Amino acid sequence: MLRGLYTAAAGMIAEQRKHDIITNNIGNLNTPGFKQGNAVARSFPEMLIARIRGGQQDGGAPVSLGRINTGVLAEENVSLHAQGDLEETQNPFDFALISNIQVPGATFDASGKYIDANGNRVFQPQALFTVRNAQGEQRYSLNGKFSVDVAGNLVNGDGLQVLGTGGQPIRLVDAGGQPIRNFKVTATGEFLDGDGRPLVDANGQRVGLLISRADDPNALVREGNGLFYVRPEDAATVTPIRQGDQVQVRQGYIERSNVDPQQSMVDIMTALRAYEANQKVIQYYDKSMEKAVNEIGRV
Repeated sequence: MLRGLYTAAAGMIAEQRKHDIITNNIGNLNTPGFKQGNAVARSFPEMLIARIRGGQQDGGAPVSLGRINTGVLAEENVSLHAQGDLEETQNPFDFALISNIQVPGATFDASGKYIDANGNRVFQPQALFTVRNAQGEQRYSLNGKFSVDVAGNLVNGDGLQVLGTGGQPIRLVDAGGQPIRNFKVTATGEFLDGDGRPLVDANGQRVGLLISRADDPNALVREGNGLFYVRPEDAATVTPIRQGDQVQVRQGYIERSNVDPQQSMVDIMTALRAYEANQKVIQYYDKSMEKAVNEIGRV
């Protein structure tokens, strides 16, 4: 009798996690570059049910009765890496990426997924800005709302240094060490001064944004504050963009969140109703057990 109780409890936990993910999406409606999360639900692994003591015709051997499922599981939070709308800010320190990286032989749908004739899934590679955290580790982000710190380094909203094409922080200072305010950035991410000449660093190298390419966006792990990282075993899936990749940098724009607010409200109400339905099932089982103990047990 308690099997249904466990199944309903599993359903409540799954709907609660789905509710949390949708709430996080709604809370980041105005976060530049935020990618919507989606809860992926699956059933618990099926179990084989057998009668331990078979009948006389079976010689007492176990008899298979079939398979049973014990509930649902919110397995993972998968990000939707669809391009968000661009919003013009006219702030020279704001940047957005327009990414449409193609894979030979693949035609991606609106969600950036392609399934070939053999059922293999291919995800569209995504372009991201590259920053460095306090521990010197690379992180990836689509939030291009940058600024310049007191040392002239280009930093994100949390003060993390934005990396250039040489893997070093971008410093926007002139020969006298003063911050550069009048500059332009080309579609390839190269910095130009007010006269249209390429900016160079202390080593004489041209200054440009390091745009990283994530071949498998689902290998990116959310770290918080709009940052992603990759596990060591997936490090090879993130590389600098290649020649010919359809990636453009837009200065004076930011990429808005790709969360659909209307659909999110529908989904959160659906999750709430499903949670309440499972809750009522648990209440039903609780009353049934109460009757079994307090009423039937007296007879």
